Amino acid sequence: MGADPLMAGNSQRRGRTSGAGKKTATAGTGGKNRRSLAGRGATPPAEKRTGHPAQRRAQADARRRTERDRSRQRADEAPELLLGRNPVVEALRAQIPATALYVVTGDSARTDERVAEAVQLAADRGLPLLEVGKAEFDRMSNGALHQGIGLQVPPYEYAHPDDLLDVARDSGRPPLVVAMDGVTDPRNLGAVVRSAAAFAAHGVVVPQRRAVGMTASAWRTSAGAAARLPVARAVNLARALASYQDAGLMTVGLAGDGDTDLHDFDGFADPLALVVGAEGTGLSRLVRERCDVVLRIPIARDTESLNVSVAAGIALYAAAAARR
Repeated sequence: MGADPLMAGNSQRRGRTSGAGKKTATAGTGGKNRRSLAGRGATPPAEKRTGHPAQRRAQADARRRTERDRSRQRADEAPELLLGRNPVVEALRAQIPATALYVVTGDSARTDERVAEAVQLAADRGLPLLEVGKAEFDRMSNGALHQGIGLQVPPYEYAHPDDLLDVARDSGRPPLVVAMDGVTDPRNLGAVVRSAAAFAAHGVVVPQRRAVGMTASAWRTSAGAAARLPVARAVNLARALASYQDAGLMTVGLAGDGDTDLHDFDGFADPLALVVGAEGTGLSRLVRERCDVVLRIPIARDTESLNVSVAAGIALYAAAAARR
């Protein structure tokens, strides 16, 4: 009896059989299905998967690093030339960073005891002593009164606002940061840096524009605290405060017309950024809107206001007392 053609077709599709009933090899695909057999390869790491939370975090970290680098590049400044016998000798006594001491040749000031002390202090630190002619030094100082002596101070190396959170994390204590909104007097900046260091803050933040930076005068007023406490420069202070809020810090402003008395505030032991305003004008609108709470320091009615560095010192003392 002949083979059923339907069964024969099925047998061919399932593979040919030998006479002993064993299957023989089936014809290959000729590589047509190689792509489907190869698969998609190894699973990429989470930070490289589109839309994955880890990728968004990695991208945010990259943006922050880029912003840090740009902030540091924009913060680069030319060296400062500190002039005058008293300022120079006080700066050398305070051990502020310096790269050279300039003294006018043949100047009668060389016999002044302050100039002699400055030369000795510079020599003890190994600073170069550079003698220049009076005409040349007049040009270097842009005609300002120099009294025959000047100290070259390198640009301050600012931190990034996020770096202060790293400092706090390493300390094991709740973050305490001081933000200064538009302060223009370097002595006030130096005094706040000194108080911040004394009361265990983790750093000070200043705006990049329309505010004073760490000049030699600020260094001198800080009485050496600027060498121990980082000062950060923010491209946009309100945005930096928002970043601190995202990191869990409460933003606490100080103003004469604040909503709450300082001694009624019970959040000083928590992570916080203390925000002080400019001399005379106080907190700017955008920065004040970024504050979670605005405190006032009770003072006598016949006193118009407190100096910004004094107000910051009082609030920093309250924070230190609450954290004991």
